[in-house]
Amino acid sequence: MIDRAGLEVLSEEECFRLLTKAPIGRIVFTDRALPAIQPVNFAVHDRAVIIRVAANSRLATAASNAVVAFEVDEFDRDGGTRTGWDVVVVGHAAPITDPDQLREARQLDLRPWAPGIREHYIRIDLRMISGRRILPAADGGTA
Repeated sequence: MIDRAGLEVLSEEECFRLLTKAPIGRIVFTDRALPAIQPVNFAVHDRAVIIRVAANSRLATAASNAVVAFEVDEFDRDGGTRTGWDVVVVGHAAPITDPDQLREARQLDLRPWAPGIREHYIRIDLRMISGRRILPAADGGTA
């Protein structure tokens, strides 16, 4: 299906496929009553997004039992095709405290890129997922 802006609306199945393909995502949360966005590496497990952060970080504090958004995307970096896609997830974020779930999270291939100790795991249970794809322009993308 194509939306009113001319973008392809992605199926839930395609959104999940693309979500697992992206190496970095952006979590959108509220920090001191203001919107905040932070890039994070992540894993997808049991229809949830798992991230690993420092226990005392602003993200760990703000994303504890809160509704957050999470976004991944990819685009043609060279500009030759002017194509790309994005997937947005909205869900409830909570720290993983259950010993069995924590053990599972620790076994995911989720190595932090940033320095420091990052042993606090957050699970974002997906409530909504949507995505769109920019299709190649019939005229080659010129205006």
